[in-house]
Amino acid sequence: MATFADFSPPLSSRLAVTPVVTAHIELRQSPISYLLLRGAGDQGLFTSLYTSLAQQLPREPMEWRRTYGRAPKMIHLEANFVQFKEELLPKEGNKALLTFPFLHIYWTDCCDTEVYKGTVKEDMMRWQNSLRAHGSADWVIIVVETNDTKKKNKTNILPRSSIVDKIRSDFCNKQNDRCVVLSDPLKDSSRSQESWNSLLLKLRTLLLMSFTKNLGRFEDDMRTLREKRTQPGWSFCEYFMVQEELAFVFEMLQQFEDALVQYDELDALFTQYVLNFGAGDTANWLGSFCAPVCSWNGLLLRRPIDMEKRDGIQRGEASLLDLRSYLFSRQCTLLIFLLRPWEVTQRALELLHNCVQELRLLEVSVLEGALDCWVFLSCLEVLHRIEGCCDQAQLAANCSHTVGLWAYATDKLKSLGELCGLVSEKRPTSEDLNRTVDLLAGLGDERPETVNSLQSPYKKLKEALSSVEAFERHYLELSHAAMEMYRAIGRLRSARLVGKSLAEFYMKKGDPERAETFLQEALKSYVSEGWSLPVTHTRKQIAECQKLLGRTEDYLQTSALLAGDVNLTTEERKHFCQEILTFADKSEDQSHKVTLSMGVFSQLTRLQFRPATASVHSGAVLQVELTLRCLMPVAVHIQQLAASIHFDLERGGTNGRSKGNQRQTNPGTVEFHQGNSSAGPPSSSAAGPPLELDEIQDRSPSDNSLNSTGVVCKNTHLVMRLHDNISLPDTPNCVSPPAVTIQEGAQMLKVQDVTLEPGNNSILFTAPSGQPGTYTLRQLYATVGQVQFVLPHIYPSVQYEVYSQEPQLTVEPLSEPLLAGLPQMVKFTLLTGHYAVKKGDALQLSNTDTMPILPSTSCTARISNPTAELVGESALFIQSSEKVTSISLPATPPYHTVEFLLEVLCIIPSGSDRPANESPAGVCPQMSIDCPWSIYSTLLALTFYIPFKTKHSLLSAGNRKYIQVCVQNMSDVNFTLAEVKLAEKQHASLELQSLNTKTQQLLCSKHSVFCLWEVRWKDDLPSCLQCVFSANFSPLKQDVSAFKPFHYQFQLERVTTLYSVRAEISPPAGEQHCRSGFLCGLEVCITRLTEPAEGEMAEDSKTDTDVADSSSNWAVCGKSSGMVLMPMVADATHKVQIEVMPLFAGHLPFPKIKVLKYLPHTAAVAIQPDPDSCVENDSLSLLDKALDDQGDTASIRSRGSVHSVGSGDQQQKGVAMPRLEPFSPGQVFNHSHTQQVLVLPATDDHILEVNAT
Repeated sequence: MATFADFSPPLSSRLAVTPVVTAHIELRQSPISYLLLRGAGDQGLFTSLYTSLAQQLPREPMEWRRTYGRAPKMIHLEANFVQFKEELLPKEGNKALLTFPFLHIYWTDCCDTEVYKGTVKEDMMRWQNSLRAHGSADWVIIVVETNDTKKKNKTNILPRSSIVDKIRSDFCNKQNDRCVVLSDPLKDSSRSQESWNSLLLKLRTLLLMSFTKNLGRFEDDMRTLREKRTQPGWSFCEYFMVQEELAFVFEMLQQFEDALVQYDELDALFTQYVLNFGAGDTANWLGSFCAPVCSWNGLLLRRPIDMEKRDGIQRGEASLLDLRSYLFSRQCTLLIFLLRPWEVTQRALELLHNCVQELRLLEVSVLEGALDCWVFLSCLEVLHRIEGCCDQAQLAANCSHTVGLWAYATDKLKSLGELCGLVSEKRPTSEDLNRTVDLLAGLGDERPETVNSLQSPYKKLKEALSSVEAFERHYLELSHAAMEMYRAIGRLRSARLVGKSLAEFYMKKGDPERAETFLQEALKSYVSEGWSLPVTHTRKQIAECQKLLGRTEDYLQTSALLAGDVNLTTEERKHFCQEILTFADKSEDQSHKVTLSMGVFSQLTRLQFRPATASVHSGAVLQVELTLRCLMPVAVHIQQLAASIHFDLERGGTNGRSKGNQRQTNPGTVEFHQGNSSAGPPSSSAAGPPLELDEIQDRSPSDNSLNSTGVVCKNTHLVMRLHDNISLPDTPNCVSPPAVTIQEGAQMLKVQDVTLEPGNNSILFTAPSGQPGTYTLRQLYATVGQVQFVLPHIYPSVQYEVYSQEPQLTVEPLSEPLLAGLPQMVKFTLLTGHYAVKKGDALQLSNTDTMPILPSTSCTARISNPTAELVGESALFIQSSEKVTSISLPATPPYHTVEFLLEVLCIIPSGSDRPANESPAGVCPQMSIDCPWSIYSTLLALTFYIPFKTKHSLLSAGNRKYIQVCVQNMSDVNFTLAEVKLAEKQHASLELQSLNTKTQQLLCSKHSVFCLWEVRWKDDLPSCLQCVFSANFSPLKQDVSAFKPFHYQFQLERVTTLYSVRAEISPPAGEQHCRSGFLCGLEVCITRLTEPAEGEMAEDSKTDTDVADSSSNWAVCGKSSGMVLMPMVADATHKVQIEVMPLFAGHLPFPKIKVLKYLPHTAAVAIQPDPDSCVENDSLSLLDKALDDQGDTASIRSRGSVHSVGSGDQQQKGVAMPRLEPFSPGQVFNHSHTQQVLVLPATDDHILEVNAT
């Protein structure tokens, strides 16, 4: 009898990548090997089966379902079998997972009943009693069946089922699955393979169940221990070992993510305690981590587990750096197993920064420079570890993850060099050497893993601190490597920051030329991004370099920038200002002047013209006031302040005959902002694109409630991009602008001997205005001794105009619109320009019949100066003759304005040819004006609008005729109409009887008035009437004397009624009334009312009758149209019978009856009267309009004729066709036009239709 085994998956220092959780990891120095599985029973039997069992058990994965709703995972199980010993069973309170026996197995191949009863059964009972005494319920009995055993005990054996049944009845009453049979395990047969598969599945299932149960119990105990952390005596180190054991178990199962979570939780818990300590909440166990740091040998990542540091944590003797180093080394190992090496670099950078802060919070005593050594070694250790698991291509592609460590290591190495006296022009002192020895002593001996490595961090640091040359070599190597990586990933800001640190190194080494190159690059970034303090600091360093190099102009430019920099103290600013003034006072070489940018000396903030219009006539006085904000800390005396002017004759100058208000207007006051006042137009790329902001909301997925809201920038890539090639104009990048040559004789604004005080200063110039044109201020100069400050471009552009203008006369209505027929005021405006109006000058206006100028007793002219201020008033003398009206002008100086008003009247034209549009018709009378300053006449055209739109119409009622006139007010003025009359000019016997009852009528704006007259005659009605409509009108509520006449002439032709049409509808035979759906008879009677006119042919008496119903009340059956030949005598009558069918019941209007002229194909086309000028009233006329659409005409032609007339279908294409032409309004009168007939329903059923809406 022997005992065996626990089991667990191996840990490894190699990483083999296979699907899901099939990666096998081994840690050769790990305290864990396998999940422990203890065995009892036949030792020899188990030994023969061990190899097959150990190989086949981990082959198939098992689904591991965990508690608390965590996602299931597939894992492989490997077992470590050990012999059963009762003293190895876990004692009460032992919660270790790594040495816990998860499953106990009893092996036997007993086939003999006597042997079973004598020895095996008792041994099994002792085995189970031991397990029960230690509270272990995870066990299984395996019975092995072999043919050899059967042969040896052939006479005494029972059937196999009997032995198994006895074991199950003795030990497995309630757990029959705890007894498994393995048949012929050493043979290669299907029965043996099936038996093996069953056994392996049972072992995997029982083992996983036991492991899950014990793991859950362990996690509960661990949580309980963590919840006791507020109690006295709780130790973080003890809790660390417990949770790390859980991490080991997850790592053993190849669940590296879960193992990493355990270390992250420990990291977060410890960090929180440190932060609480800094806030005053201390914990007793933190005292062990506050001990002085004696070793700073950096991280160790080349071992899977640093047993030395782990033992120190377990004993509670580890320092803060030891704990952090061990914790990070375990995290690093797991991250590499998870193929996430770049996360190692990110975490390493955070760890190094956090450790420095934690040492300060815990007030741990550390030797000066020790932390720099620890950080430097740790950075290189992490980089070497990453290089060991990645190839060069991966490192180059992911240098953005490692560059931070390179830069941090560079910075720490520089700090060590400064501390040890290696960064200076002198050699290290004895004190520096002693400090170096102390730092190297804290590194200890080199670790065995890196002894054979020539590039180990330990060797690099030791070599760098050994000599000045070695330090410089290593520091430059690291700096350039970090800069190249930053440039490769596009982080130019960071690259230039490393370069700035490198410049400081060169400055301390006495090499200002190399230092300036890096400083200028850094300054570009600071200036383009607006970092004011770094700009100031960098410029001070650049000034120091330039002074050492003897570059005077660049040094003065930088000094000027620093003298106006508010980030410096007053004393520093005065120092740099004095540097400029000292150089300016030198009189060695007067011919050579240093040109500097004006923006560093003063800023142009405001420019104001006097007068404010910035436009004067030639010879006038124009003053320009400049406001300069001096940036210097002291008052500066300027010998000369000047502004160059560009003159452009084409853009300004003489405006000729154009209106004065069309001249380009320039702003009288120009404000200059700091961003664009000193060197030209602002660059769009320098200003940067506008922010595109959008709102983001975080809502709860359950009830859609708002949890948080924020703002996100959608164009961050544009806003944050670098402008490497841009040097902002208002902050010159220490480069002098090119010298500007001033041509002698050029027009300038100049002022001598000006003292600029710090702040705003006002300087007044007198601008040249002799020659007409446009003057543009281009440049500004300030001369201080040998130094000349130049503003190369003034932006925004500043201009003023000097003009010489021709006299201009404009005539415009005093109010819009001008109405014809009423007196209207017209405004005359004279801009004298360069012409001086003398006494006796007059305007000569030609008189016209359509627009006379009304006499006025008093007419006053107003005279104003160019600034629109009233100068005086003068009475005008107006003299009129038959052809000319003369207006004498008052004496007026040049460039003044004369304004006066005249009253004119536009006569309304009469006649039907006057325009009659939807808007008021316009009348444009013209007159010529002769001016004393010109030999040419000026044509004056004003548009007057006729206030009325007039229409007429002829109405008929049988033989009686009526004329209707409609007057529509198209203006916005209300009028009164009086004495409305209508007269006929050619026939004295004709009488027009007025049917209008009112003598005066109100005609409101946009409304109409209708007037009606009846036409009466004695003998015969003339075929053509010439009518004249007349009325008097005046605006509402004015005297009788204000009435003005209004006439409207029109002509009416073919006014005699030729035909009379009557229609009757008869019900069907035997019916008293018409019924819907039954045919009824429609009789149309056409009667000729007049004798034939002279020259009228028989062909002219042909008419076409068409019956149609557009309202769908009737159905016309049979032929609905046809040609009718009327006799050529008066009272001749023709009847047409047509069958119609009513479609609905009720009082239905008669079908529509049309009578048209039937013209043969040889007849000429008659010219129709204008339907707009003569329209018949719908209620009295047979024809509502001239002719229906073309479709109706086609239908008429296709329906044939009542008489034997050729059908339109028989006409050949291309042959002339007869046509139909409507009669003139009033020639046909339909008596049944509005007549209705009663139609009853087809049946007597009473149907009520109700619509509900």
